[in-house]
Amino acid sequence: MSAPTSTPDQQRIVLERFPAGAPRGSWPAEEFAAARRDQGIDARVLMDLNSDQFLVVADTP
Repeated sequence: MSAPTSTPDQQRIVLERFPAGAPRGSWPAEEFAAARRDQGIDARVLMDLNSDQFLVVADTP
């Protein structure tokens, strides 16, 4: 399965950040992204290794 990619006409917007060291790991980020998808926003979770955070992002045209 390949990861979605952005096109030059899209911008990636960070909707929320969650610390990777949290006791529940990525679950809060996954739950937040799922709630956004329920609202019709194409949200997904990415890991930012530099900041040690899970990012919930959405690509916009």
